[in-house]
Amino acid sequence: MRRSVPKAPAAKPGRAKVTKQLTSAEVEEIFRRFAEIEPEPKGELEHSNPFTLLVAVVLSAQATDAGVNKATRGLFAVADTPARMVALGEDEVRERIKTIGLYRNKAKNVILLSARLLAEHGGEVPDDLDALVSLPGVGRKTANVVLNMAFGHSTMAVDTHVFRVANRMGLSRGKKPEDVERDLMRIVPPAYGRHAHHWLILHGRYLCKARSPECVRCPVIDFCRFKDKTASPG
Repeated sequence: MRRSVPKAPAAKPGRAKVTKQLTSAEVEEIFRRFAEIEPEPKGELEHSNPFTLLVAVVLSAQATDAGVNKATRGLFAVADTPARMVALGEDEVRERIKTIGLYRNKAKNVILLSARLLAEHGGEVPDDLDALVSLPGVGRKTANVVLNMAFGHSTMAVDTHVFRVANRMGLSRGKKPEDVERDLMRIVPPAYGRHAHHWLILHGRYLCKARSPECVRCPVIDFCRFKDKTASPG
């Protein structure tokens, strides 16, 4: 979770294939450990209100949080509401976010969604999944992030990290993000629902990485079903 993570319980990383399904008690213990390490996990996108959060998440597609934050500091300083964003205009938004991948299309969507918020929601970000995903540039993952972080819902925002970690650990066998989301919503204990996707994102970002997972530092290695665990150096 954090960059400094306690060593995992004793286990023998290797290539042995494990197919046994995680029990509810094991799932409970996985998230208990995550909660013990990082009791209040936070998203890493900088924002000041639900609108700037929504825009930041839209901009984060195929981009790093650090890169988005660098671009949005100046943008949000002058346009932190839908009305101010529309007034700023697409050309200026595009200029301010041009360091982010797909910036032209993203700038267009930011203006369009801002205009829709003004026209249909009184300039407020709706606390509703269907309303959010109807906005330009907003998919299910983005909507779930906003519902979770801005409104406190126990949602599962399945990005590439969550998708990878859930499948590696045995929390899901889903082939699509929607399948993984459904599995996680079913098995994660309600007490951990609010922060579960944050813990999985951080775990995937800093430990269970795509190419070089740091299994020897994993705090839940004794439960993990990943068959290609990395061995201890030396």
